Amino acid sequence: MARIDAFLKLGMQQGCSDIHLAVGVPPMLRMAGDLVPIKFRELRDTELDSYLHEIMTPPQRERFSHGKDLDFSYVSEEGGRYRVNVYRKDTGIGATFRAIPTVIPPLDSLALPPIVRKLCDAHQGMILVTGSTGTGKSTTLASMIDMLNAQRQLNIISLEDPIEFVHRSKSSQVIQRELGTHIPSFAEGLRAAMREDPDVILVGELRDAETISMAMTAAETGHLVLGTLHTTSAAKTIDRIIDALPTDEREQTKSFLSQSLLAVVTQTLVRTPDGKRRRAICEVLVMTRAIAKLIQTDQTHQIQSQIQTGRDLGMQLLDQALIAAIEAREIDPDSAYLQAADKKLLARYVTDSSLLPRSWEG
Repeated sequence: MARIDAFLKLGMQQGCSDIHLAVGVPPMLRMAGDLVPIKFRELRDTELDSYLHEIMTPPQRERFSHGKDLDFSYVSEEGGRYRVNVYRKDTGIGATFRAIPTVIPPLDSLALPPIVRKLCDAHQGMILVTGSTGTGKSTTLASMIDMLNAQRQLNIISLEDPIEFVHRSKSSQVIQRELGTHIPSFAEGLRAAMREDPDVILVGELRDAETISMAMTAAETGHLVLGTLHTTSAAKTIDRIIDALPTDEREQTKSFLSQSLLAVVTQTLVRTPDGKRRRAICEVLVMTRAIAKLIQTDQTHQIQSQIQTGRDLGMQLLDQALIAAIEAREIDPDSAYLQAADKKLLARYVTDSSLLPRSWEG
């Protein structure tokens, strides 16, 4: 058993989401959003290097020795599966292990808006799940793929960096390909997938213009494309895609978004009232004629007002969702306040007055 498995086992027993190992500090666990050190000495450079060396493949060791960060998946002998990032910093090396559940959670168990389940009925177009790092995007997408896998007869191709949740083919065939192992880039993976008779293509991250362009082509040509972006609102997602493409392609991009973008689901994780767990709260944009016109006429700043009035279509702003969850006693109001876009809207729910600017109190 690799020595690092002892830390991972402890993290698994504590129910943490991430395990952080870095030179100069003790190991730390991410518990319900907070980073908590465990009772252990500060890690030394040679010590941590030897721990990580045990779980790396020869090519990974070679790449890291040349100063490059690593992303890979690791399965410990204790049975846990992890997404790993190994990096260098000013005082030495470090690594973050994101715990990946061995069982893909059913979509209904995630307490997402009902529209997310309905989106799984789509046959073509693009659905984006966005949010900051660590907000549950991969879990939502894995649950959506699992539902498609179980309920429809499809060829599903997943391009990931690295592979996280492992899908076993059910009613569908699921092909999982990993960046750096099976494909050189997401764009190349998309190009290859188009020749592999896909029904659904999952793109781990729309991280550059070429990948975005290839994903749009796939969605326009009759495929269902699921992807992620590191954006924190639906309107910002639209702007990011438009701005990512060259100027001479922007009109074409706006046309694509108006016609083929089905929805944007933007997630954040907020603590439950008992402080022991976090649950996803979502902003949801569903494409309508009105929003399509705003995109085509460069008025994306007005998209928020369309989302606010589109509840009957399944749309909601993040702040609307936060307030509804607070009033249903599903989330902690102080944690919700910190996540809010317009904090004044949630100020009246705050229980810890130290969070409020003085001018907002009373």
